[in-house]
Parts: sequence; C-alpha cells; structure tokens
Amino acid sequence: MRFFRLLLTVGSFTTVSAALAPAFAQSSAAGFTPDKKVVKALEHVRPADFKAHIQYLADDKLLGRLPGTPGYQMAVDYVSQQLKAFGVQPAGENGTYVQKVRLRRAFVKPETTLSLRDAQGQTLPLAAGKEYGVYPNPETASQRVEAPLVFAGYGISAPELGYDDYAGLDVKGKIVVVIGGAPRPFPSTVSAASQSAVAVLQNALHHGATGVVMAATKPTAGMPNLKRGAYSVLGADGKVAASRSYVPGAQLKLFGNVNAATLHTLLRAAGTDTSQVFAALRGGKPASVALRHTVSAAVESRYEDFDSYNVVGKLTGSDAKLRDEYVVHSAHLDHLGVSTPVQGDSIYNGAHDNASGVASVLEIARVYSRLKKMPARSMLFVLQTGEELGLLGSAYFAAQPTVPKQSIVANVNTDMPTIIAPLLSVVPLGAQHSTLDEPVNRAAAYLNLTVEADPEPEQNRFIRSDQYSFVTQGIPALHIKYGNKTADGKNDLAKTVQAWRALTYHKPQDDINGTFDFEAGKKYVQLNFLIGYQVAQNPQRPTWKPGDFFGGRYGAK
Repeated sequence: MRFFRLLLTVGSFTTVSAALAPAFAQSSAAGFTPDKKVVKALEHVRPADFKAHIQYLADDKLLGRLPGTPGYQMAVDYVSQQLKAFGVQPAGENGTYVQKVRLRRAFVKPETTLSLRDAQGQTLPLAAGKEYGVYPNPETASQRVEAPLVFAGYGISAPELGYDDYAGLDVKGKIVVVIGGAPRPFPSTVSAASQSAVAVLQNALHHGATGVVMAATKPTAGMPNLKRGAYSVLGADGKVAASRSYVPGAQLKLFGNVNAATLHTLLRAAGTDTSQVFAALRGGKPASVALRHTVSAAVESRYEDFDSYNVVGKLTGSDAKLRDEYVVHSAHLDHLGVSTPVQGDSIYNGAHDNASGVASVLEIARVYSRLKKMPARSMLFVLQTGEELGLLGSAYFAAQPTVPKQSIVANVNTDMPTIIAPLLSVVPLGAQHSTLDEPVNRAAAYLNLTVEADPEPEQNRFIRSDQYSFVTQGIPALHIKYGNKTADGKNDLAKTVQAWRALTYHKPQDDINGTFDFEAGKKYVQLNFLIGYQVAQNPQRPTWKPGDFFGGRYGAK
C-alpha cells in the first residue's frame, strides 16, 4: 500500500506526518509498527515478574493493605523501592516518592435524630437504621437543619440530553428527595456518572438546596451501613478536599436516606404516588413535585483523622518542550484490610483487587527502564490510596497533583484487570469519549486483541474506579477491562467472570492461591504501555470528542 510507504520514524515509534494523521487514525494494524527497541523491551515482560509483585502485595503479612495501617505502609515502601530500582525518579512531595493524603473517618453519633412533620403539624417519627439513615458531616461536628422537602426525581440536570429534573422547580433553602437511577435513553457511561452520589449532591447544591435525601425504591432495600464511618480527604487548611458524601466548600447540612415506605408516604401526601412517578421517570419524563412535609434533623458527628500516601514517580521525557507534559499510569494500592471472616479467613488480601493493577504499573515502569530513549512526554506512575474508601487518593491527586495539573494530558488506569483467562479482547472504558480511542485501537490491533463494547454496562465501572477522578478534572482517561472473547469461541467470558467474582470479589478468597493467568497479565502490561507510549509521542494532546458529555461538563477545567 502506498500509504504505508509514506510512514516516517519519529522518536522511538513509527508514526505519520501531521498531514497524514487523520488517515493513520483510521488505518489497520499494519500502519502501526513499534520501533524495534520498543518491541524488544516489550518482549522482556515476564509473567513471573508480574506474579512476584502480587505475591508480595497480597501476602498475609500486609494484612489487606488498609490505608493508615502498617500493612499499607509496607506496600508503599515496596512500590517506592521498585520504582527506584527501575530508575524512576521521585515525584511526590519534598523530593520523595509520596504525597501525603490526610484522611478523615467520620461517624454519626447516637444523638443524631431525624423526623418529618406534615402540613398539619403532625410529627412522623422514623426509626434510625430501618426507616432512615444519615451520613456524618465531615466538616461540622454539630449540624442542625429544618427545611421543606421537594421531590426532584433522579436529581439530574442534563440539558444537553434534553432532560432536567430541576426545570421549573424551586429548591432554594430546601431539601431535595431523589431516587437512584437515570433515564433509560442515557448512554451507559453518562447514566452512571449522572446518578453518582457526588453528581447528585453537586447538582442539588448548584440549584440552591441545603440537603439531599436519597429514597429507596424497593421495599426490601435497607439503609446504608455506616457503622464503619464515611471517609473524606482533608486539605492543608483542614477543610474537606475530596469526599463521596460531601461537597467541599459547600454548606451541605444534610445527606441522608429514607426507605421506600417513607417515599410512598411523602408522594401520596403531595397528591401523587410511586407508580405514577416511577413510570414517568422510566419513560424519560421528569416527575418533580413540591412535597408537603418538612424535615428536622440534628446531625452529630465525630472524627478519626490519619495519614495515608499516594506513591508518585516520574520518568522525564526526551523532547525539550513536551517533557513538561505528563501521561499518567495509575492503579490503586489499597484494599480492605482485616474484616468479617469468610470460611475462616479474615484477611482481605486483594490479590486481583488491586495488587494485579499495581503489578501492571510497576512492569510498565520496568519496560521504560529498558529503553535508551524516553518518549517525548514525561511519564508519571501513580499508586493511589483510598480507592476502596471512595476514590479518595485519586480524587486528591487529580485535583492537587504534584505536577502542574494543566500539564497532565491523559490517564491510563488499571484496576483489577481480572487475569483469570487468556486476554483475547478488551473493553477500553471511557476511551470512546476522547481521542484516546485511537491509540487504544492501534495498540490492540498490534497485539491481536479485539476491542469490544462493555459486556456489563450495568456495573457502572467507568465511574467506579480512579480514572473517573481524572475525568472530573477535565483530563481524558480510560481503564482497560477484559472483553467477552474466549478461546473456545463461546465468547462468554463475562459469564465466567461473574461466577468467579461471586466467590472472590471483596472476599478473603482473593489471594495468591486463586485463579490467575499471568500471561494475560503480561499482555495487559504490553497493551497499557503501548497506549501510554503513543500518547507520549504524539505532538497533539488527547482531546474530548466534539459534543461529548464529559468534555462539555469537565473539559474546560
């Protein structure tokens, strides 16, 4: 083909001139040929090295790597030492490999109360833990609020998609009652992002509300278990810098839950009922209404503060200008610690979740250590704390990185790649929203991997892992997951994973003695490396797709 004879070599990758870039983005795998030195470095990725990282990080002596514990510190020390051994420079605070993350664990004290009063002044008592639940306030230890209630459907405003639960609704100084979910026509990633607690809280406060109450829709649904507390990150000023249950800088006076029966009572008193409301919402039509009840709440909170750490290393790029920009490879380092015993084991080792993701990032760094010349842009390797506590370490790093935030061009995250079978196809969660889909497609084709749509969109994985923290800061990001393709042609890997997950996910059984395919781990390393390397070599930064929901929401940050 004449087109491919026009290829020219730039840096350590065969790429195309700027004039031919659009054609190249649509070309087949034959148009993407890594430099021989890169190929050689990739060939040296060893499944045994991948396994060795998991064996250490998931060992019982680390006691599940819970942030704030000696076991987590052992993990921090291990990955810092590994990065140093690979020639990765410290890029944390004060010339170290770490960024301190001050975590606050907040609890609701027994003195907390919540009650409803109807239009006739009659009080409706509610039973704590059964009919209502209240999140602790991480900034104000003693908070009082009395305000009218307003039902705001899903609590979503998406005018770009022709939907707004707040249209014509006055919620200023009031508390909004919302249910979980999103209109059916929403794309899966947009649906997941729109119904996240953080998005619902931010939207309510943007419209002037003073609090949010999430209502259950199923009679059998219980209240969230907050006995272990709710976590936030504190900034240097002692204020909340990141949280999944509080909006930093806002006067959020109440965030709570009520059961389905209470929601039915509220809607019936307002002249409607749950069947009408749910039918309208499912059909994509807002069903917001002013309620006739007032809520009174007294929220008493107590705190436990402690330090944890993100680990950050860098390799400086080779281009005099582009070296001031960064591509981030990330994975979360923490897991669940020691908890409820299952089959006699109480250590939640987190071998797949996420020692395997950390192993991938470390081995990507090792690939770079074998190259004589770095790519044009610099590389950051970030191992984050507090993912299991609500994406907290990544939220803090993405908002307050140890390099200038505007210099971060992309994030390639790895969270529980689920290496239990040969890797034949992949799902690049989030790549479809930006030009990151181009390097993904080229790298996958080069490695003979099929790129597929998410086989389990209902899992909402795009917003459930650390790449989403970068997205909300306007940084294009993705997370590579397994596809459905299998060697026997049945192409039902998701079914196998679901069965495996039921026995293993977030259980002590996720240890090194479980099911692993370390050759699949090797291929994850090669794929993620090639994606990041292409981004680092491309003179153009990744950009959001025209009209993209996330680019429109966050791209201007």
